Amino acid sequence: MEFFSFKRNIPFMSYGRYTTTISLATFILAVFFIATKGLNFGVDFTGGTVMEVHYAEAADLNNVREQLSDMGLQDALVQNFGSSHDVLLQVSLKQNTVGANLSELILSKLQEQDPSVEMRRVDFVGPQVGKELVENGALALLLVSIGISCYLWLRFEWKFGVAAIVANLHDVVIIIGFFAFFQWDFSLTVLAALLAVLGYSVNESVVVFDRIRENFRKMRKTEVPEIIDNAITRTMSRTIITHLSTQMMVTAMLFLGGEALHYFALALTIGILFSIYSSVLVASPLLLLMGVSREDFIKPEKVTEEALP
Repeated sequence: MEFFSFKRNIPFMSYGRYTTTISLATFILAVFFIATKGLNFGVDFTGGTVMEVHYAEAADLNNVREQLSDMGLQDALVQNFGSSHDVLLQVSLKQNTVGANLSELILSKLQEQDPSVEMRRVDFVGPQVGKELVENGALALLLVSIGISCYLWLRFEWKFGVAAIVANLHDVVIIIGFFAFFQWDFSLTVLAALLAVLGYSVNESVVVFDRIRENFRKMRKTEVPEIIDNAITRTMSRTIITHLSTQMMVTAMLFLGGEALHYFALALTIGILFSIYSSVLVASPLLLLMGVSREDFIKPEKVTEEALP
């Protein structure tokens, strides 16, 4: 079923040179922000104190943030945890200007306005653990990228693997660039979103690549740019429906999921938008640039000479 029908092929490849130039410029800009501003790592990566406190009545998060701000902890993460009565506080080592006995000082400060506040849990994440998480996270991204490239190489052809991995890394680097530029909190949930975007983006690329391979076998007398345009156009209805459905769910998490899911959903939103762009206007033009042809899938028949009598 197609809700969006396109009667003619959309000439995507005629704009390939411009779209790849825009992508390259965006990629370089993202790398620049990552290198100059760096990421605002959360407690998961920097190490710090995680506290869970319980209120007899529904907690006023804005009031809690003001109390922590008075202690010099302006950047502490404050969010509901499980219910409106439970609050999760996260203070990284770089934010901790209070010194030792941080949890006791915070509890004492909160009890000044509400004596019913109870401490339920206190955890400390050491800087060494945070460093290991950064290294393991980077390794996870690398291994997933290599796995995707190998999979596409085996399923299609090496040019498809190279095009897909460039497009997917383009999406991931741009997401990280947004987090670096705006200094949004980069936590383990954001890392999980990056891995999800890699899988989501490669799924879109596989659909387009599969249609391109099919077109090479069916459209024997058609030029390569038109074959790719036809493949993208024929999958546009599926692309629009899939991405709209996914974004509806992610948007619900973004606005209704609370602070715990906010940056996770934000990273997914950026990834979904750029995965549409990269699979159509980055990966496919790269295939054309690398000289993909019908012979990559259909080997020319060998002409044998007739046996002499």
